[in-house]
Amino acid sequence: MAHYAFLDSNNIVTEVITGVEEGTDGQDWEVKYGQMRGQTCKRTSYNTVSGQHILGGTPFRGRYAGVGYSYNETLDAFISPKPFESWVLNKSTYSYDPPSACPGDLIDYKWNEATTSWVLK
Repeated sequence: MAHYAFLDSNNIVTEVITGVEEGTDGQDWEVKYGQMRGQTCKRTSYNTVSGQHILGGTPFRGRYAGVGYSYNETLDAFISPKPFESWVLNKSTYSYDPPSACPGDLIDYKWNEATTSWVLK
Protein backbone atom coordinates (compact mmCIF):
# COMPACT_ATOMS: atom_id res chain seq x y z
CA MET A 1 0.00 0.00 0.00
CA ALA A 2 1.04 3.55 -0.62
CA HIS A 3 0.42 6.67 1.44
CA TYR A 4 -0.49 10.10 0.11
CA ALA A 5 -0.46 13.54 1.70
CA PHE A 6 -2.87 16.30 0.73
CA LEU A 7 -1.52 19.85 0.84
CA ASP A 8 -3.24 23.18 1.30
CA SER A 9 -2.30 26.28 -0.70
CA ASN A 10 0.66 26.90 1.66
CA ASN A 11 2.03 23.35 1.18
CA ILE A 12 0.94 22.31 4.67
CA VAL A 13 -0.26 18.71 5.04
CA THR A 14 -3.97 18.58 5.84
CA GLU A 15 -4.49 14.81 5.65
CA VAL A 16 -2.60 11.58 4.94
CA ILE A 17 -4.39 8.59 3.43
CA THR A 18 -3.60 5.03 2.41
CA GLY A 19 -4.09 4.57 -1.31
CA VAL A 20 -3.21 2.63 -4.42
CA GLU A 21 0.41 1.63 -5.02
CA GLU A 22 2.01 3.71 -7.80
CA GLY A 23 2.86 1.93 -11.04
CA THR A 24 0.44 -0.98 -10.59
CA ASP A 25 -1.99 0.15 -13.25
CA GLY A 26 -0.32 2.96 -15.18
CA GLN A 27 -2.17 5.67 -13.23
CA ASP A 28 -0.40 8.64 -11.66
CA TRP A 29 -2.18 8.42 -8.32
CA GLU A 30 -0.72 11.68 -7.00
CA VAL A 31 -2.44 13.46 -9.88
CA LYS A 32 -5.62 11.38 -9.69
CA TYR A 33 -6.10 11.85 -5.93
CA GLY A 34 -5.24 15.54 -6.26
CA GLN A 35 -7.88 16.02 -8.95
CA MET A 36 -10.46 14.12 -6.90
CA ARG A 37 -9.91 16.42 -3.90
CA GLY A 38 -8.96 19.64 -5.65
CA GLN A 39 -5.74 19.72 -3.65
CA THR A 40 -2.11 19.00 -4.37
CA CYS A 41 -1.31 15.41 -3.47
CA LYS A 42 2.16 13.99 -2.82
CA ARG A 43 3.11 10.43 -2.07
CA THR A 44 4.89 9.84 1.22
CA SER A 45 6.85 6.86 2.50
CA TYR A 46 5.94 5.27 5.81
CA ASN A 47 9.42 3.69 5.82
CA THR A 48 11.36 6.97 5.55
CA VAL A 49 12.39 8.53 8.84
CA SER A 50 14.74 11.52 9.17
CA GLY A 51 16.16 11.05 5.68
CA GLN A 52 16.79 7.31 6.12
CA HIS A 53 14.83 4.32 4.82
CA ILE A 54 14.31 2.07 7.86
CA LEU A 55 14.41 -1.10 5.73
CA GLY A 56 17.59 -0.15 3.89
CA GLY A 57 15.87 1.07 0.74
CA THR A 58 16.03 4.48 -0.88
CA PRO A 59 14.65 7.28 1.33
CA PHE A 60 11.67 9.09 -0.18
CA ARG A 61 10.74 12.73 0.43
CA GLY A 62 12.71 13.08 3.63
CA ARG A 63 10.24 11.61 6.07
CA TYR A 64 6.72 10.31 6.38
CA ALA A 65 4.29 13.21 6.19
CA GLY A 66 2.07 14.13 9.11
CA VAL A 67 -0.78 16.60 9.47
CA GLY A 68 0.77 20.03 10.03
CA TYR A 69 4.06 19.14 8.32
CA SER A 70 5.12 21.23 5.35
CA TYR A 71 6.17 20.10 1.90
CA ASN A 72 9.34 21.80 0.66
CA GLU A 73 9.31 21.85 -3.15
CA THR A 74 13.03 22.68 -3.44
CA LEU A 75 14.06 19.70 -1.31
CA ASP A 76 11.13 17.54 -2.53
CA ALA A 77 10.66 16.59 1.12
CA PHE A 78 8.25 16.75 4.00
CA ILE A 79 9.48 18.81 6.93
CA SER A 80 8.34 18.46 10.52
CA PRO A 81 6.97 21.60 12.18
CA LYS A 82 9.49 24.10 13.51
CA PRO A 83 9.34 23.86 17.31
CA PHE A 84 11.10 27.17 18.07
CA GLU A 85 12.04 30.22 15.99
CA SER A 86 15.77 29.85 16.74
CA TRP A 87 16.00 26.26 15.52
CA VAL A 88 17.50 25.60 12.07
CA LEU A 89 16.41 23.17 9.37
CA ASN A 90 18.71 20.17 9.04
CA LYS A 91 18.58 19.25 5.34
CA SER A 92 19.81 15.71 6.08
CA THR A 93 17.18 14.77 8.67
CA TYR A 94 14.39 17.08 7.42
CA SER A 95 13.73 18.30 10.94
CA TYR A 96 14.83 21.28 13.00
CA ASP A 97 17.92 21.33 15.22
CA PRO A 98 18.53 23.62 18.19
CA PRO A 99 21.36 26.16 18.01
CA SER A 100 23.23 24.09 20.62
CA ALA A 101 23.18 20.41 21.44
CA CYS A 102 21.28 19.27 24.51
CA PRO A 103 23.83 18.77 27.33
CA GLY A 104 22.14 15.64 28.60
CA ASP A 105 19.02 13.53 28.51
CA LEU A 106 15.95 15.27 27.08
CA ILE A 107 14.05 13.99 30.11
CA ASP A 108 16.10 16.32 32.32
CA TYR A 109 16.35 19.35 30.02
CA LYS A 110 13.97 21.58 28.11
CA TRP A 111 14.58 24.30 25.54
CA ASN A 112 14.20 27.91 26.68
CA GLU A 113 13.57 30.04 23.60
CA ALA A 114 13.92 33.32 25.53
CA THR A 115 17.54 32.52 26.36
CA THR A 116 18.08 30.17 23.40
CA SER A 117 19.58 27.60 25.73
CA TRP A 118 18.85 24.31 27.44
CA VAL A 119 17.72 24.46 31.09
CA LEU A 120 17.08 21.79 33.69
CA LYS A 121 13.42 20.95 34.14
